[in-house]
Amino acid sequence: MSEEPSFEQLLGSARRSAVHLEMRDGYMTSDPDYVAWQAGVRDTPAGGDPETRPWLAWVGDATKRGVVIRRARVFSVPESDYLRFEHHVSHANVRAGEQIRWLSRRRATDIAFPGNDFWVFDDELVLVLHFTGDGESPDDWWELTDDPQVLRLCSGAFEAVWERGVPHEEYRPSPVGERA
Repeated sequence: MSEEPSFEQLLGSARRSAVHLEMRDGYMTSDPDYVAWQAGVRDTPAGGDPETRPWLAWVGDATKRGVVIRRARVFSVPESDYLRFEHHVSHANVRAGEQIRWLSRRRATDIAFPGNDFWVFDDELVLVLHFTGDGESPDDWWELTDDPQVLRLCSGAFEAVWERGVPHEEYRPSPVGERA
């Protein structure tokens, strides 16, 4: 059996598209960047540097090849601190070439969702992401599938969210303590 590709290899082999749906209100809250953000550190020189955030280089390389990278986030309102952090750091992702949209969970009630976050590459391959209850990634945190049923569900859910989502440039998290 061959070894599974890394995420960098999956994105590097994408020819047309890579879409990602995030549906949790928090991820890896032990991340040092998030911990620093909670302590009030909002901008560091490394925040938008592809040398310290390899993701930005991967996105830049893919988009230069013509791959369209879209990320959509479904979230609760008021937003969690982690979602506010994600909004803050996503400006660098957008500058690197990623398109991002935001959709309040209240506006997503009629959308059928898979049970997990995912990536879809070139409308052919799904990378399913599994997280622990507190948002950390266990050792076996992802699985690849080309199952047509899973592909249809994931693609349909992503496109429904994308259609309704607010572009990153227009979205502003609600003020702390305000309900939408």
